[in-house]
Amino acid sequence: MKYAILVGDGMGDYPSQELGGQTPLEAADTPHMDALARGGLLGLARTIPPKMEAGSDIANMSIMGYDPRAYHTGRAPLEAASLGVSLAQDEVAFRLNLVTLEFKDDNQVVMCDHSAGNISTAEAHTIIADLCRELPLGKGQKIYPGVSYRHLMIWPGLNDNLPTIAPHDYRNQDVTDYLNKGDEIKPILDLIRSSWPILKKHPINLKRKADGLLPANSIWPWGQGHSPAMPTYQERWGINGAVVSAVDLIKGLGVYAGLKPIDVPGATGFIDTDYEAKVRAALGALKNSDLREKIEAIELFDSRIVGPMKAGLEDKPDFRMLILCDHFTPVSVMTHTPEPVPFIIFPGRQPSNRVYSEKQAKEAGIFFEQGHTLIDLFLGEKNE
Repeated sequence: MKYAILVGDGMGDYPSQELGGQTPLEAADTPHMDALARGGLLGLARTIPPKMEAGSDIANMSIMGYDPRAYHTGRAPLEAASLGVSLAQDEVAFRLNLVTLEFKDDNQVVMCDHSAGNISTAEAHTIIADLCRELPLGKGQKIYPGVSYRHLMIWPGLNDNLPTIAPHDYRNQDVTDYLNKGDEIKPILDLIRSSWPILKKHPINLKRKADGLLPANSIWPWGQGHSPAMPTYQERWGINGAVVSAVDLIKGLGVYAGLKPIDVPGATGFIDTDYEAKVRAALGALKNSDLREKIEAIELFDSRIVGPMKAGLEDKPDFRMLILCDHFTPVSVMTHTPEPVPFIIFPGRQPSNRVYSEKQAKEAGIFFEQGHTLIDLFLGEKNE
């Protein structure tokens, strides 16, 4: 049996007046996913357990069959695994974003952009190399370059239970109070502030500003944690596999699950990703910020990921596909939300006239309250 899990990142959304009461998923032309929904099992799964943050790390851990309440220690340890960084027992990993802050005249600081204008990897690597030389890093503290704005910091001996905040949740919001906190989080905030004079004068940022682009004028550590202890797919189900994504945390989840992470040239994680290359390697990931762009991204996911993947698997004697989104990312709120997500298992035992949407998945009447148990059905011998 061949298994393929296709995840459209943040595809779920709310009905929009601009779309005549439809969600982007309903408004999009998705003939391939609709056909799979009609010939498969359609339902909902809660990928974000109650009282847990609606993060991609938690949602995708559920999708891959691991209960986040038992295995989640933080986002950054997963990204560390993706980069081949093993954590010692006393080491805490942090995601380190390059961000754009806006400094106002009244000492107010606003999170202008969590990605420094989607800074290029080449630019970011130069900045990170210079920060490694100039920041006041302590003994054993290390920074590893990643992709675009996404990087990794290792900090030995620090408490991992710190109230850091995800910068993408605070876009265009005031972060002054957070930056003025004290106590245990003060070393992190001091490090953030120490990056400001370095980045303000950095040649890459001066050129970006001259070109009308956002500068990477601050670092932002968050998502910290120790290394999790997770059983592999081989240990649980006796199967092996691979994971393909432009996002380090997904690849890191694959590493802990014993799956082989595959790097795909041209895979960016955004709407300009090389879809054909990702089809060859088996997974798509899309992030969106505008209704029309989100509809376009959903349609591209359907036509250039789902359709070709199904066509490529049909010559196999036995195959099964799971198509779903990891969480909602409503355009109206511009961040992740924890609603149950629609899924399709194809082939399935419930052929119908339904199409793939949030509403019709709910109406199908199949609901997995504990989203991490969905994979047991998907990998099982029968859909029942």
